[in-house]
Amino acid sequence: MSVLLFGVSHRSAPVDVLERLAVSDHDRPKIVDKLLAGRAVSEAMVVSTCNRVEVYAVVDAFHPALEAVGEVLGQHSGMTINEMTTYAYVRYSEAAAEHLFSVAAGLDSMVVGEQQILGQIRNAYSSADANKSAGRVLHELAQQALRVGKRVHSETGIDRAGASVVSVALHRGRAIAGLDYSSAVVLGAGAMGGLAAANLAREGIGDLTVVNRTVEKASHLADNVRTNHGVQARGVGLDGLTEAMSDADVVVTCSGSIGAVVGVGDVHKALARRTKSTPLILCDLGLPRNIDPAAARLPGVHVVDIESLRGDTETQAAEKDTEAARTIVATELADYLTSQRQAEVTPTVAALRQRAADVVEAEILRLNSRLPDLDDPQRDEVAKAVRRVVDKLLHAPTVRVKQLASTPNGDHYAEALRELFELKPGAAESVSTAPTTTRERAQSSAAGSNE
Repeated sequence: MSVLLFGVSHRSAPVDVLERLAVSDHDRPKIVDKLLAGRAVSEAMVVSTCNRVEVYAVVDAFHPALEAVGEVLGQHSGMTINEMTTYAYVRYSEAAAEHLFSVAAGLDSMVVGEQQILGQIRNAYSSADANKSAGRVLHELAQQALRVGKRVHSETGIDRAGASVVSVALHRGRAIAGLDYSSAVVLGAGAMGGLAAANLAREGIGDLTVVNRTVEKASHLADNVRTNHGVQARGVGLDGLTEAMSDADVVVTCSGSIGAVVGVGDVHKALARRTKSTPLILCDLGLPRNIDPAAARLPGVHVVDIESLRGDTETQAAEKDTEAARTIVATELADYLTSQRQAEVTPTVAALRQRAADVVEAEILRLNSRLPDLDDPQRDEVAKAVRRVVDKLLHAPTVRVKQLASTPNGDHYAEALRELFELKPGAAESVSTAPTTTRERAQSSAAGSNE
């Protein structure tokens, strides 16, 4: 069994694609039920946030499962497979686990280090568990991911990484303008937009306009800023961007859109309506850029972007925290993969020991029929001696195969055991493992009651 990840995020897809693929809490059980209806997927979990939609599926074979996931998401979104694969990323086995651990750590978030994703992963797993679509593999993967996220936040300063980028950009812009900000525009009402608005409020901004494609989201963020910080704030749609920029000292862009949202023409129109003689500072915090780089060539405009902040000492400190988080993810991933490889060989080891026990019992019964005059103490001593011999013979190879299983391609040693001792994989699993999903356990229980 391996884990297949099929996903799209703010790093790979434009907002309209994310919106089409988004899975609500109401739709999540329907998606996993459709995935489990076929034979390609045995467990499934869907992580859906404003910035990502990811399906984690436990599968036996890569290609049939990928087709199954694509078909279900295509039905849900109305997109073709080709449309989705243009923006999607696929991870398999170890790479899927590494990705989820990085997501839980906040390394893949638009705001690096944000903790909200931990709750979203927990919600995704809880939904899968309630829907009986999470078995042993996804349970262990999700729980380990949550532990990784908690450890990263407790042992590093990654929480400060995203905030430092915003604050450094604002400070750099203030130094260029040579004055304090009195009015500002924030383009984007997501997590980074909220962080930018909070930073501006702490900087003493008096007037704030939040611009977003969805006016309701812009107004919601503006209401929060007004309530929590006492700043005069309003939310407008993208059609209000030019007017808002014309009155602003600083514009912070942090939209999840792929490609430029603010064009040279937008900035030129804002300058034409501008009554202020001070420079217009544009802080582009989008990845990729939200502002057309050509806007920096307009007179009276200064652009501060992520690239220009890399040499700043404060952002370098944030990079150290990020690197520490990556180290934790790598360490935890290695431990997780070791435990998973060892767990995979356990059914084979158990089946081998069961085969040996069956042989011993058969030979003892044969001994009893051939030597009926042996008294009970003698019979018991012979049985103990035979079992000790078998246990000692099996001890070294079974311990060693568990050790070797933790190495890359360690499953080959289990395959060798099965071949040498004629152990069938199905038989090995039936000896040592219970059904892996809640749904399978229920089916097993029902089957047992009918016997």
